[in-house]
This record gives sequence, structure tokens and C-alpha cells, in this order.
Amino acid sequence: MNDFTLWDIARNLLLAGRWTLLLSAIAFAGGGILALVLLVLRFGFGKWVQRTIALYVELFQSTPLLMQLFLVYFGLPRLGIDVSAWLAAAVCLTFYSSAFLTDIWRGAVESIPRGQWDGSSSLGLHYLAQLRLVILPQALRIAIPPTVGFLVQLVKSTALASIVGYHELTRTAQIVTNATFQPFLVYGMVALIYFAICYPLTDLSRRLERRLAANPR
Repeated sequence: MNDFTLWDIARNLLLAGRWTLLLSAIAFAGGGILALVLLVLRFGFGKWVQRTIALYVELFQSTPLLMQLFLVYFGLPRLGIDVSAWLAAAVCLTFYSSAFLTDIWRGAVESIPRGQWDGSSSLGLHYLAQLRLVILPQALRIAIPPTVGFLVQLVKSTALASIVGYHELTRTAQIVTNATFQPFLVYGMVALIYFAICYPLTDLSRRLERRLAANPR
């Protein structure tokens, strides 16, 4: 192994896993904030705003994340804007997650009966108060399982950041493999680390879905 012990390999991969988790957290938090803003705009304004947001969602959902990374990382420098691998990955994954979360949360809000809107309106609540006090608390319960499920997808999508040189788990595995010539061992350990991150989230999503199905109210 070229003087690399099993512990050396595991330590390097585990340390790189921190950057995978950090990138996932930033993309999920940033995407969630942006998605919430888009959700409020989508239900509170006219058709042209709704269509613009729908186009935004379709754009990011219908194009490969890898292409989006290339456009930011290689395209912006051509316009005189220097972008680091870290920034390109964070920005792309944030917009990517915002598009999916907007769609997930839109479906949850639309599943709330129209009578809830009408009832809260009859109480004199304005639009934002309706959302905050009546609609979103009910929609949140419906949205949590698919949101957690999407987080699993987002964690795995961070592996694409290795293509532009961001040193997360997959990129570090490539470097360690080149140094040790042990691809099966290295990538096997990477798979186990991803499993250790994603399986608890997947299991949580399934448990929440079952709980929601058993207690629809």
C-alpha cells in the first residue's frame, strides 16, 4: 500500500467525509431558505410569477447537475469571475436543492383543503398570516418524509463536486486510490461511509411515511 496503513486510508476518508456533510448541510439549508421564499411568492402573487418560478424549477430539475457545475466552474471564469471549486459546488447544489424542495413543498401546500384557506381568510388573516398560522403547520407534517428523502439524494449528489476538484469524500478517494493502488478497498470504504450517512436518513423517511399513513390527521 506504499506505506499507507488501513488506518491511514480510513482516517483520510473519514476526515473528507466532514466536507461532504458540510457541503450537504449548506446546500440543504440554503436551498431550503430559497425554496421557502419561492413558495411564498408562488402562492401569493400573479400567474406570471407562478410561471417564472415553475420555469426555474423545471430548469434545474430537467438539466444534469454535472452540467450546472460545469457552467458555473468553467463558464464564469470566461466572464472574468473567478469561482473556486468549493463555491461552485455550494452554489450549484443550493439552487439544485431549492428547485426540488420548492416542488416538494408546493405539493404539500396544495394538498391542504381549500376550506383551510377560506376559513383563515374569514378570520381576517392576511396571506402571510394564513401561511404561518394555518397552512404551513399542516403542510409541514406532509412534507417532512419526502424532504428527508430528498436530503439522502442531496448527500449522494455531492459526489459530483469531485469533478471540479472539490475535496469531498469521492475526490479524496480518487487521490488515496492513486497513492495506494487499492481501488477496491478504498471505494469499498467510501461506499460504507455513504451508507452510514444515508441509511439512517432513509430509514427515518420510511418511518415518517408509515406514521403519516397510519395517522392521516
